Amino acid sequence: MDVKIASDWKELLQGEFQKPYFEQLVNFVKSEYSSTTVYPAGKNIFRAFDKCPLESLKVVIIGQDPYHGVGQANGLCFSVDDGVQFPPSLQNIFKEVSEDVGAQVPSSGNLDRWAEQGVLLLNAVLTVRAHQAASHAGHGWETFTDAVVRAIAEKKQGVVYMLWGNYAQKKGQIADPQHNLILKSVHPSPLSVYRGFFGCKHFSQANVYLQSIGKSPINW
Repeated sequence: MDVKIASDWKELLQGEFQKPYFEQLVNFVKSEYSSTTVYPAGKNIFRAFDKCPLESLKVVIIGQDPYHGVGQANGLCFSVDDGVQFPPSLQNIFKEVSEDVGAQVPSSGNLDRWAEQGVLLLNAVLTVRAHQAASHAGHGWETFTDAVVRAIAEKKQGVVYMLWGNYAQKKGQIADPQHNLILKSVHPSPLSVYRGFFGCKHFSQANVYLQSIGKSPINW
């Protein structure tokens, strides 16, 4: 499968791309794109890997599946393109960033600037039908992204894992807390944000840790 992703990811995940489950997944996804409206645009499915090469990876943030509203999903979890209204979870993330590190809430919800500094914004499921949350769950994406998290855990130490909500925490449990920083809280959605996401201070904690191991902090 010819996908636009950074070369080091492509090399690392080559074996995964050749497995039978991935072939079935590709067939399913192709059929969905040809018969209904699916997000993100096909060229952006692997965009999180293209924007954040493995060699520059410092932080992993795990989402569930892409936004399913018109024009929202852009291939990075929680991110939307310039000019798109902030979904509630993203609004809450920016509010916490602002409270935590004093950064102004940006005018754009495009998180490319995070990815380009080494933040892997990884959804567990990389595609979704329009207006149908979790419609592509259970077709193989979870197996693939589990393999991604496992590969990071094996290849890299000194990584900050931001695990928001039970789903992300389960997916990230393979990461070794002795050699990485594991930050956990509830999900930033309106349903849970007041139960511990606001005030979690993950963004400042991440930067303190990165600097303590000789890496440059993220400009959140």
